[in-house]
Amino acid sequence: MKAYHGSSVLFDSFDLAHALEGDGKCKFGFGVYVTDSYDSAAHYAYNKKRPDNKDYYVYIVDIPDRTADNCLSLLKNVPVCDSIVQRTEQKLGIIVPEEAKVEGIPFRKYLANFLTGENKSVKQMTDKATIKGEEAASRFLLSIGVELIEWPHNWRKPDDIKNYAVLDDKKIRILNINKEQLDDKHHLIWNAGERIL
Repeated sequence: MKAYHGSSVLFDSFDLAHALEGDGKCKFGFGVYVTDSYDSAAHYAYNKKRPDNKDYYVYIVDIPDRTADNCLSLLKNVPVCDSIVQRTEQKLGIIVPEEAKVEGIPFRKYLANFLTGENKSVKQMTDKATIKGEEAASRFLLSIGVELIEWPHNWRKPDDIKNYAVLDDKKIRILNINKEQLDDKHHLIWNAGERIL
């Protein structure tokens, strides 16, 4: 499946050791963030930590195809796929609480807290998680065959453009790299870039 990744750094392969060097967060899970939108990828190439850097790269990449069994959806009102829940319960030897199965976000947070030894109420376990927990949850999901975490680019139009966290950096193949130009609001200036690779 083709997707796009924006970065202020030029590189020749993805490496999750650099995952937090963008904005330092993993709001949607620990992985390499890509999008269906070229324009959005260019916008994300701007790095607030390096405002003087005027290098903006868009990586056109090939990632694993999305299936119900290999993608944890974070869409609102979409319950976690039964096979993902079953594989989780089998591997961990637990019963996942109903509150954690209603949507992908509480499920991911529950896993993050469970895997880092937290022992709180279900409400607390599905609410917030540390970066260490998010990383543990992503490693666990990958171990049961979940390669992607999906969320909408625009939460008001969830059927539109999607974003993904790719949980295995080795499953991303760079097809092309373009150096782009952005306007003052960090949006893509179309037809102003150049192909690097």
